[in-house]
Amino acid sequence: MAREPRRSILVVLLVGVLGACAVVGSAFFGRVGPQPDGTGVTPNHWLLTPAGLQVELGDRPLGIATAPDGRYLVISNNGQGEQSLVLFDTTTQKVIQTIPYSSPEALFLGIAITPDGRRVYASAGGNNKIRVYDFDGRAMAERAPIPLGEAKARIYPAGLAISPDGAVLYAALNLENAVAFIDTATSRVRARVRLALAARADSIGPLPYALVQAGEKLYVSEWNGGGVSVIDVGQQRLLQRIPTGGHASGLALSPDRTRLFVANATRDTVSVVDTSTDAVVGTVDLSPYPGAPMGSMPNALAVAPDGNTLYVANGGNNDVAVVDTATFRIRGLIPTAWFPSAIVVSRDGQSLYVANMKGLGAGPNPRGPNPERPAPTAQYIGSMARGTLSVIAVPNAASLRTYTTQVVKNNGFDETQKSLTQGPRDTTPHAVPRRVGDPSLIRHVIYIIKENRTYDQVLGDVPQGDGDRNLVLFGRDITPNHHALAETFVLLDNCYADAEVSADGHNWSTAAVATDYVQKMWPANYSNRNRAYDFQGGSSASAPLRGYLWEYAARAGLTYRVYGEFFAFRSKPPAVEPAPFANALAGHFSPTYAGYDLSIRDQARVDAWEAEFEEFVRRGTVPTLMILSLPNDHTAATRPGYPTPKAMVADNDLALGRIVQTVSRSPIWRETAIFIMEDDAQDGPDHVDAHRTVCLVASPYVRRGVVDHRMYSTVSMLRTMELILGLPPMSQFDAASAPMITAFQDTPTLTPYEALKPNQSLGEVNQENAYRAEDSKELALDRPDEADAQILNAILWHAVKGAHVPMPRPKTAFRSHPLQDD
Repeated sequence: MAREPRRSILVVLLVGVLGACAVVGSAFFGRVGPQPDGTGVTPNHWLLTPAGLQVELGDRPLGIATAPDGRYLVISNNGQGEQSLVLFDTTTQKVIQTIPYSSPEALFLGIAITPDGRRVYASAGGNNKIRVYDFDGRAMAERAPIPLGEAKARIYPAGLAISPDGAVLYAALNLENAVAFIDTATSRVRARVRLALAARADSIGPLPYALVQAGEKLYVSEWNGGGVSVIDVGQQRLLQRIPTGGHASGLALSPDRTRLFVANATRDTVSVVDTSTDAVVGTVDLSPYPGAPMGSMPNALAVAPDGNTLYVANGGNNDVAVVDTATFRIRGLIPTAWFPSAIVVSRDGQSLYVANMKGLGAGPNPRGPNPERPAPTAQYIGSMARGTLSVIAVPNAASLRTYTTQVVKNNGFDETQKSLTQGPRDTTPHAVPRRVGDPSLIRHVIYIIKENRTYDQVLGDVPQGDGDRNLVLFGRDITPNHHALAETFVLLDNCYADAEVSADGHNWSTAAVATDYVQKMWPANYSNRNRAYDFQGGSSASAPLRGYLWEYAARAGLTYRVYGEFFAFRSKPPAVEPAPFANALAGHFSPTYAGYDLSIRDQARVDAWEAEFEEFVRRGTVPTLMILSLPNDHTAATRPGYPTPKAMVADNDLALGRIVQTVSRSPIWRETAIFIMEDDAQDGPDHVDAHRTVCLVASPYVRRGVVDHRMYSTVSMLRTMELILGLPPMSQFDAASAPMITAFQDTPTLTPYEALKPNQSLGEVNQENAYRAEDSKELALDRPDEADAQILNAILWHAVKGAHVPMPRPKTAFRSHPLQDD
């Protein structure tokens, strides 16, 4: 079969790199995205081999409900593009109806069907209403919705449940932190029951997510509260709260309703609650191997009709865990597509229906978007990374063993268990230790996070690498330091951002994971569907359970300093503050270094950093870890009064060169490694894949003048830093990744780096008559990625290449509507 060689490649990559046996400059290790044989590869290099029949659904399916007769499934697609409600016939195994919603019209998660099967309800998320449909057994017909409040109020209906008699619809009001009781006969809200709020007044609250009813009690999962609220449905009052774990999300009841199962997405567990006592009586551990960090992300549940089996959708592991409900032990695993997000079991218990949020990924698009000639068939990421439904026959014991073996191959956890969770062994210092706790020749790590460029946009003209010079926007004249660093040290031309946009990008870049909250909520924010940007310390909801890289450093007793990352928006030098929910930054955060603010040049940022660095050197107190945001390669498009795109990228380039030069001329150069990467790569074309990005490493211990074609990603870079710093992996993704061992050597080359001045003027300013200046004025640039990426990309391309030069077709894009060029 064609699948086995691909699996073998991944295993060889993990074993070879971890054992430091592979040779720099060897063959490419494949490409990300869908593969010709129906499998896939994620940007962090995990394999996707979904079991069963795969049916395309739409953009990020999150909710699923079964009609009372078991024949039909209703599925809610909740991505950043066209959202939709889908009707699936389990008899023909086909989608028979799709009801689309373009922004700002919305859906989110919740679906409920009346006991007689004649009416369907669907949460409309940011529209603050419940959509209502009549169902005649063949198709759904939308009727007047149930309004819940003002259009822009903080309400946001999520999960839905309906009473056994169909008289009451319960709606989890995610942002209102309440549950609405709705009379289905009158479509009016009878009551609102508020959940217990957090102690902090500025907290986003517990964020009710899903609901199930057992007798006179309604159970409500708290997505941000780490527990379940219990409501008396008769008295319409809150009874108590049951603590379970981080990001309580999916809920399921046993058939006799005596047990409640709660998926804890950031704890990687399922809590088992006795509904007679409301006490936790058991826990299912979904960790894939002993001592594993978070990453399984159980987020949806289903129970077999006989009550003997629990099925758990592990979004992070791309599998379904099959759990014995008597012993709470995992019998085996079933492989799925990318990020299973919803699951139901057929009434006869013979079939599983699993919705996969990202399908097989995006990959190449021969009909990619062309801003100059919009077409309804253009391949945007919203239509490329299509969510799927896996229709899986419930496996017998032998088939389950086979499936389990496949999941282990897909995720590489066998190698992880043998090589990445062992204690220190090698007492010989290496630049990059082989295991956590082994000594390193490097004592200082500087990590620079930049904004949104693809590899080809910057380095596509480097002849040694796999580039396309026709896609270069910011070549050697504009980015001489990027080029010099890549050619002087190591050129990494097969390196990918694990993220899609900045919302998940800054989480992947600093935590090696984007939680289920981030992955499910950024599409609503990016598509203007009434959800705030709270993904970088703006609330506690987005944070992994054990926090971010600097928090790991704090627990390890390392010194650290953060510059601009996770800052409080609109705070400015000399009083820049950490974001309100960014932990462990007080006293470790530079007040003089600007965060994301495109009105401030990167030269000013480096001036502020350099002043602190030189004082640290003078005192002999240079922090072990320094994290810097260097954002101006994002650009402000052609907004009048701002530097031109070329000038902003040149500013960013010189700032980067100055940092490396300053460190390389300092006494700590001998013991330092500088890692540089974009948080994501969404803003431009790349001939391999739009996730491919600029990755650079500078250190005396980096091998000089070599090209490393190995496939790396964000988590590979983080894993390398963790090994140097003696920190454990933060997630299962960096734990399973291949560190950049072969790009390093143990003998230092101490030659300092000399920063190069770009030929491009840093003072060049956009004029009122600049290309699409009026459109640039309308772009939202206050926060990362607020600007529409397609419009921004089109403006950048034509501003640099010329108004009449056709824009190439990107491999992926991150908006959904076609553009009209002026």
